Amino acid sequence: MYAIPPEYLTQPEPIPGFWRSTVEDVHAFLDSHIQRGSVEIIGSSAGGRPLRVVTYGAPRQGRGTTTFSGALGFRDVQAYTGPDYEKCVYMAMGSVHGAEFEGIVGIVNLLAVLETGCDLRGRAWPELVDVAARVERIVLLPIANPDGRARVPLRMQTHHGQTSDVQEYLNTGGKLDGSIIGWPQCKEHIPLDFNTVQFPGGYPNDAGVNIQHDDFFGPRQPETQALFDLTARERPDLILNMHTGAPGNNYFTRMHRPFAEPAATPAFEALYRRVHTRLALEGLQSTKDADLEADPAQTGMSPYNLDTALNLHCGALSVLIEAPCHGFSGTNRAGEVVIHQPEALLDAQLFCHLEALRFLAETGGQWKWAK
Repeated sequence: MYAIPPEYLTQPEPIPGFWRSTVEDVHAFLDSHIQRGSVEIIGSSAGGRPLRVVTYGAPRQGRGTTTFSGALGFRDVQAYTGPDYEKCVYMAMGSVHGAEFEGIVGIVNLLAVLETGCDLRGRAWPELVDVAARVERIVLLPIANPDGRARVPLRMQTHHGQTSDVQEYLNTGGKLDGSIIGWPQCKEHIPLDFNTVQFPGGYPNDAGVNIQHDDFFGPRQPETQALFDLTARERPDLILNMHTGAPGNNYFTRMHRPFAEPAATPAFEALYRRVHTRLALEGLQSTKDADLEADPAQTGMSPYNLDTALNLHCGALSVLIEAPCHGFSGTNRAGEVVIHQPEALLDAQLFCHLEALRFLAETGGQWKWAK
């Protein structure tokens, strides 16, 4: 349907079996592998594709007596969360942008660990299993933008050296003359008129809207509304929003500081230290110096976006994590070229989930953070 340059559509041979990234891959996995969890459809995309969520543990029971905003005014978030405010609820989602595969692969393999104790490589994660068992409710959405993901006809990119052109084209789209729209220019037109481009990229849904920057106070896209409905029901404490787009000059997994209500700041900084310390110690940062790699002062505040909207909607600390892309290389702090193997990218994803779950289990969630 779209005139994508043929050289952008090459794939490695063979593709690792653990690399499940397409809409079809995810549906097949959920249909065949989920036994302990529960699979449900929480809505449909603008293009009519189902949004499928997997949950573990019992949901919160009962309702609070006020809105989240009211609870902030009352100075006690328990009035919003409800009678089982002490329950910890963890949520993660992948592929808000359709050409960002790493977050999908990470969540699918996290599901495999929750089901069997092992990821799809057969590697056991007993520490992750133990930590997950300490969190009462887990909510996982592998693909938040199935329209955008279905538009990108690859399961896995080949490695293209240090050029990000393929990833930029597939994600941000191509102009009518074939040139790359690029970032942040791709955010200038929301909704995007598909008639004005050669390829719309994986950022928007089929209505042309990048849901990371939806009209949250206006007529929301169905994907955004499904997320709002889900988070209002689940009232999660912590949300990981998994993206692909690590900075090229420190080309390792990075967590972004969300633009959120002030009480979330200390919790974010503690979470940042936990996650980046573990990544550094596992050799998944530029150096193994945890004091350097895990200093939250090095991350600037994100603009108002979906994570802000979710925080103000349900109180969750919603943080965006950018992974490196498997399709091209960047450099480390010393300026040396870094090639991320798919196995290391998966390890980084799972360690992010592991430490985020541990942080939630040990700190008790937003009712304690707010104090």
